[in-house]
Amino acid sequence: MKLIDGKQIAAAIREEIADEVRRIKDQDGKVPHLAAILVGEDPASETYVNNKEKACKKVGFDSSAYRFPADVKEEELLEAVDFINNDPEIDGLIVQLPLPPHIDNQKVIQHILPEKDVDGFHPVNVGRMTIGLPSYVSATPYGIMEMIRRSGLETSGKSCVVLGRSNIVGKPVSLLMARNEEPGNATVTVCHSKTRNLKEITSAADILIVAIGRPEFVTADMVREGAVVIDVGIHRVPSDETRSGFRLIGDVRFDEVAKKASHITPVPGGVGPMTIVSLLTNTLKASKKEIYG
Repeated sequence: MKLIDGKQIAAAIREEIADEVRRIKDQDGKVPHLAAILVGEDPASETYVNNKEKACKKVGFDSSAYRFPADVKEEELLEAVDFINNDPEIDGLIVQLPLPPHIDNQKVIQHILPEKDVDGFHPVNVGRMTIGLPSYVSATPYGIMEMIRRSGLETSGKSCVVLGRSNIVGKPVSLLMARNEEPGNATVTVCHSKTRNLKEITSAADILIVAIGRPEFVTADMVREGAVVIDVGIHRVPSDETRSGFRLIGDVRFDEVAKKASHITPVPGGVGPMTIVSLLTNTLKASKKEIYG
């Protein structure tokens, strides 16, 4: 079994981005600028936005955070999106999800200009990705594909099973794995809560991508010998073995599945670090106008 070290891969990509930013600065060019909108005081969301700000600083990006109370009116939030859309100094905009129930997530996402939608959630970017045009791909699927590419894993002609059909991970990664390019060219099956004979399907997969949102759902008997296993899940569970009283686990029962897999991602340290660095990659592309010119 070989561990797919997302932390190490992400560090290498960060260094590549930082080198590019240094070149831009040497040429007196404008450095990339990422803006984030955060509504409410959810600790997990706050931590995630703070981590994005720290990541921007590490590679030399500018960053801005726009924070609003949980009871902010939808109209006010859309005005903030308009303000950022019209600011030529800001290259990319992310809105931390989920938003409070009184705000329409999709309405806010669709209000972002596609060329600043570095999260890759706007229907224009999703559509472009689907038909194979250049686009911003949402960060987690982007990170998974880059992790596979840099690990030198063969995907062409392989059987790939994706557990989960979310718009954020399952659907886009299934499309990317099936695209006529490398990595890709896999034969893809998407499984979900209504799938029958799940174990039979997953145990036939050469590549198993798990984004089902259920702690340690995938067990050894669901995985074929020598499979590549990508665990997207992350869950905080109580633990007597850590100082914090908690530990992080994924959607895969790592200890037993690792014994059968040829390659596997750990949790933490696998897909997670790739998500933020992929967002930085999208923001760099936005600043260079690589997608929309």
